[in-house]
Amino acid sequence: MSVWTDIRKTFHNGSSLTRLILVNITIFLVITVAGIIGFLISSPGIPSGTLNLLSVPSDLRSFLLRPWTLITYMFTHKDIWHILFNMLWLYWFGKIFLEYLDQKRLVAIYILGGISGAVVYVASFNIFPAFADVVSESVAIGASASVMAVVVSIAVYVPDHTVQMILLGRIKIKYMALAIFILTSVMDFSVNSGGKLAHMGGALAGYLYTINLRRGRDLGKWITNISDHIIALFKPRKKFRVTHKRVPQDYEFNKRKAEHQARINIILDKISKGGYDSLTKEEKDLLFMESQKKN
Repeated sequence: MSVWTDIRKTFHNGSSLTRLILVNITIFLVITVAGIIGFLISSPGIPSGTLNLLSVPSDLRSFLLRPWTLITYMFTHKDIWHILFNMLWLYWFGKIFLEYLDQKRLVAIYILGGISGAVVYVASFNIFPAFADVVSESVAIGASASVMAVVVSIAVYVPDHTVQMILLGRIKIKYMALAIFILTSVMDFSVNSGGKLAHMGGALAGYLYTINLRRGRDLGKWITNISDHIIALFKPRKKFRVTHKRVPQDYEFNKRKAEHQARINIILDKISKGGYDSLTKEEKDLLFMESQKKN
């Protein structure tokens, strides 16, 4: 069995958490291969063009020309450490998430957090003067906003859930989420401020999602509906075979009934002449079936 077959089987049979991680890794490998090819043929435009196609731009005009990047950017990583830490956090908190909520909601909050992070990032770069000089060239990539949404949403949902940490012992998930948010979104804000703004957008989405979920409103329901519809389009449909049973006409029924009765009469006549033992096995069976009908 090939490696590709194993990956396809894992994607098909795995959980939504597994699929999210696999999509991130696959896109990271595509970008890495594009970088290798660009280096070998001395064409830096290949890796930069690939990355540019997937990353969300802060410039509104550029974004309108590449609206799909609102989704693709949250699966895109260029640096090995970036994707490694994002996938580790997604795996750890995603496992806890699936202990309390279903897989469709995990996908919904991941995408909702990514969208919210991108909106906050683009809006901030077009509103605040601090970004005026870089708004035309700045882009955002990474699953950080999506992962932050997962972290915050489950921490708000089950704040007292405890996790065993090496050296630190058992810690409540609400304190872990708060520490992660401060360290990745608040500390040293001037460095990678665009990414930190996206983190804040993801955290806000996670908080609002769980608060509304407790009130009976699922903010990610529309994402679930869209994903279900897309999955249904690619699912093989069962083939139905339609057969029509012809209703016999009266004259056909009467004809068959007359032929059957004639055969019964022949058997009865045979018995009167030679006795029951003169009948063949087929005739005895037919006579037995006829007697059961009458009973």
